[in-house]
Amino acid sequence: YKLDGEGYLPQERWHIWTVDANTGEGKQLTDHPIFDEVDPTWSPDGRWIAFVSNRQEDPDLRPDAIDLYVMPAEGGDLTKIETPVGSKNLPSFSPDGKWIAYYGKEGEGVWYKNQGLWVVPSNPQAGQPARDLTAPFDIHVSPDTIGDTGSPEQMPPSWSKDSCSLYFQVSIHGSTVLKSINLEGGKPKDVISQSGVVSSFTFDQAQTRLAYLFSKIDDPGQVRLHELASGEDRQLTNVNQDLLSELDLGSIECEWIKGPDGNDLQGWILKPPGFDPDRKYPSILEIHGGPLVQYGYVFMHEFYFLAAKGYVVHFSNPRGGRGYGEEHGKAIWGKWGTVDYADLMAWTDHISKKPYIDTQRMGVTGGSYGGYMTVWIIGHTDRFKAAVTQRCVSNFISMWGSSDMNWHFQVTINDKPPFEDLQSYWERSPISYIGNAKTPTKVLHNEMDLRCPIEQGEQVFVALKRLGVDTEMVRFPEEFHGLSRTGRTDRRMARLNHIASWFEKYLQPGKVEE
Repeated sequence: YKLDGEGYLPQERWHIWTVDANTGEGKQLTDHPIFDEVDPTWSPDGRWIAFVSNRQEDPDLRPDAIDLYVMPAEGGDLTKIETPVGSKNLPSFSPDGKWIAYYGKEGEGVWYKNQGLWVVPSNPQAGQPARDLTAPFDIHVSPDTIGDTGSPEQMPPSWSKDSCSLYFQVSIHGSTVLKSINLEGGKPKDVISQSGVVSSFTFDQAQTRLAYLFSKIDDPGQVRLHELASGEDRQLTNVNQDLLSELDLGSIECEWIKGPDGNDLQGWILKPPGFDPDRKYPSILEIHGGPLVQYGYVFMHEFYFLAAKGYVVHFSNPRGGRGYGEEHGKAIWGKWGTVDYADLMAWTDHISKKPYIDTQRMGVTGGSYGGYMTVWIIGHTDRFKAAVTQRCVSNFISMWGSSDMNWHFQVTINDKPPFEDLQSYWERSPISYIGNAKTPTKVLHNEMDLRCPIEQGEQVFVALKRLGVDTEMVRFPEEFHGLSRTGRTDRRMARLNHIASWFEKYLQPGKVEE
């Protein structure tokens, strides 16, 4: 009944219309009062429209029970295409009209699963089941590399002209790359594989060249052109280059370490401008939200802002996120605050051994799930000198009834409501360990946050006040959950300055220690 970024939702549902491009006259094709129809797409001959829809008796109670449908372009009876139950989006007809590709997962409430690339005959009489072409390769088909200068767009499955192969984005090891796969299967082939994030992409009519938007860890984004036959790749734009050429962003490096259970753990270290290896620097651990996303080779203005203040900024992709296979994502299913916490501490141990790190001046921050982990950390260790928790999850019990995702969050715990298993909710809630906290902590939260409502931050602030731990709470009016990415410019600036001022108070970046 509400949605973060939108507010309280109207009673009407999403339906499909067509608009005559010559006259502007619109025609409504679907009108059921309780069902949505979304992601419509034309067949190549213009005779059919494919879309996805949840047509359960009460769709809100089974949000992942989504099916694929086709209907005549002029309206009329819907035909269901048989596919496995589970989430689906962005269907796409093959040029010959014989197939529909879509992204999806098999099963309900299985967020940790890789999203796959599926194909199914467009004719329901064909008798061939839907196939997940990417299932054998343990890859996640989605651009889930997060930055703060614009989120990468997921493009629909893009067909080759001969209807024999598909192009699609994959999040892997901190990058979002572009791959292709044959309709008959076989190992996916790399198309754009360098470190960075492929967002929007499109082919020329002959399908010999590919234009795409590409962002890198030190560049918010450029348009590039790729020649498919030769592999030649060149940059077409130079947006922001005059500004970036005048700035010293510092230096950044990627490192892989072994996690506490022998798992592979990837992270990055951003050293401040004018870095002196003989100095001791304060540091800030950044923790991503999600948790089913990844940090990586994408521009994060916040990291450079803090590095410019004199901090070593470091971040990693602990278990529970994307980019490293399904088991990596599933590792914290039902147990947030376990192996993810262990990975973050292992990464911090690794950073602590760097000769240029002052272990007495280490800070930690994160938003959303990262805010959850920040509160979890201050309740489990006092190794950090200061913390800033942002738009946090602190209490799963109260969040169950107040988040826009309301009861659906229960699938991440044990798929039971709190009134059936209160203990599991309490054990996974950082607020249950807050009595151990000694770390000075600033709480940032947004008053219109419907994903992690502001009462989550208020509980942390009040608890720290009661404990006598130095704390402040900053409330941002009118802002939804995504302030750091989509908020009003002055409030985004204020947020960064509040983070910086708290760390300056406790970590003293201007202090020089040899």
